[in-house]
Amino acid sequence: MTAMSNSDFGKYMLELARNAPSFKPSATYDGDGDCIEFIASPEVFHAQRLDDLVTVYYSQETGKIVGSLIKGISRLREQMGDKIPGFIIEIEDRPFKLVHIFLAKLWITPPAADKIVSRTYRKLIEIADATGVEAELAGV
Repeated sequence: MTAMSNSDFGKYMLELARNAPSFKPSATYDGDGDCIEFIASPEVFHAQRLDDLVTVYYSQETGKIVGSLIKGISRLREQMGDKIPGFIIEIEDRPFKLVHIFLAKLWITPPAADKIVSRTYRKLIEIADATGVEAELAGV
């Protein structure tokens, strides 16, 4: 194998990037971590914990929400099954819109709760709805 020059390496990397699929918002369930990672935009981000369920990803450049990590999906599913049985029907055995998770958490949060948290959930709902991202909870 021969070494590439910097110029050849640069051309090679540009070619790889040109052939890469375009970004598509996604939500991926990780059974080992019992979490869903939602990526709405391919930006560099920093993470900030919102509450016991959600860590929000904020763009380093603009400060806007670009995704989130939702932890404790099994526990949330159990809580929601007790409080809002229709929620289980929406997420069981098929892909479901991620917006349902954010809505469910907002619905069970007392109205007197932190307004910043409520506004952040509303923004996550808006972004999840706009992207139409779906997730699947295989085996939960």
